[in-house]
Amino acid sequence: MPPVIELTMSTLLAIVTKLPLGTNLALLHFLWMLVSGPLLAHRGALFPALQSTGIGEAEVRRAWSAFHSGVWQISELLVAWERYMQEQQQWQPRRYEGAVAIDTTPFWRPKLQGLLSTYYDSVAEKALPAIILGLVARIGEVAGKRIALPRLILRVHPKDPSEAALKVALLQRVTRLLAALEIMLADAGFKLQTIHDAAVAHYLVRLAKNVTARRNYLTFAPGKKGQKPSYGPRVRPLPRTHKQKELAATPPDETFTWTRESGETLTAQVWLDLVRPDVQPSLQAHLFYIWAISDPRYDHPLLLATNVKLQAQTLHALYTDRWPIEQLPLAGKQMVGSHRQFVFAPETRHRLPELVLLAGSILTGLAVLHPTIPTGFWDRNPQPTPARFRRALAGLPFPQSYPLPGQLRPKAPVTDHLPKGFMAHRHIKQLLEAVLT
Repeated sequence: MPPVIELTMSTLLAIVTKLPLGTNLALLHFLWMLVSGPLLAHRGALFPALQSTGIGEAEVRRAWSAFHSGVWQISELLVAWERYMQEQQQWQPRRYEGAVAIDTTPFWRPKLQGLLSTYYDSVAEKALPAIILGLVARIGEVAGKRIALPRLILRVHPKDPSEAALKVALLQRVTRLLAALEIMLADAGFKLQTIHDAAVAHYLVRLAKNVTARRNYLTFAPGKKGQKPSYGPRVRPLPRTHKQKELAATPPDETFTWTRESGETLTAQVWLDLVRPDVQPSLQAHLFYIWAISDPRYDHPLLLATNVKLQAQTLHALYTDRWPIEQLPLAGKQMVGSHRQFVFAPETRHRLPELVLLAGSILTGLAVLHPTIPTGFWDRNPQPTPARFRRALAGLPFPQSYPLPGQLRPKAPVTDHLPKGFMAHRHIKQLLEAVLT
């Protein structure tokens, strides 16, 4: 049996074995369909994709039943997947004893009826109906490659399906998930006020270019009449123009420079002990630092806010560790082929995106664990990408000869002794006639 099938099957078995009897085997067929890529060839149609894996019609129906009504939760599969990766003894957490990245991702459903959220699409330049999921992933390293292991996939609340409510719930869950020395990484979509309200212990978040803050103290001009100030002096990290008036940047408290291995010189400026613009100075205020990191390869500096005292190099490296979480939706949608979805029930419309994100993470992890597969003789420096691993599985049927453990077998339904189809109707008719007579 090819090594790519051996590795894939052993991984999928480790994920589904602990599920209920019958559901584990059916969900194994469904996950094989996702990671091997027939969904991409069939443009998102589930039944043709399942049939193309080589399983029988009964197995196709069982896989569909386990998917839409099986007794399982995505959290069980995520725990099993993370445990499997840690058992490989190649997983290493990234800097600061562990980085936990958060994000939200949409699955566009413009024609779907019912309870839907809206998510801004930069291409359409407006908010479109979508299924929105919150992601929490632990960033680590395997064989020198950064990968993200999803720890939590959160749905919107049925009573408030907005993106803002999802972000608040996501931050509240992250607060309970973070370990003592783990730091949360977030993009500019998560606001400082929401992070402070959720009481996140350690965070590193990107800021908008026009962000401002205030000092945590008051200044009084001698001899100036009028009301005394209630807020601290304003801090503006970057200059900008407002109503044709140039607003200068606030001088930084400290400046650092370092040179990367590739030769670029980076400059970091920091403003210490700040509060939000709407917060008055106090001893109980949430203090943070603002960093502006200038890279010659980019036009604008990278603005970051954190409540952790770190060196400039460590801070920059930490935020770049957030990027692997962006690959999970990419590997799940474009690589697997689930950007088109044709499920409509309230449960399946959320279960399919959850399994898709898990499949994208599986492909990313297996691509790193498996020896890199070149596309052809011209591919002299192949990289371990999920697309290469999916192409290695493309067209391969489900391995029926693979030895499965005893826990994975079809569950005999309790209605096997009852007649089916026409005979069932005839049996009911005979019973009614016997009762009436």
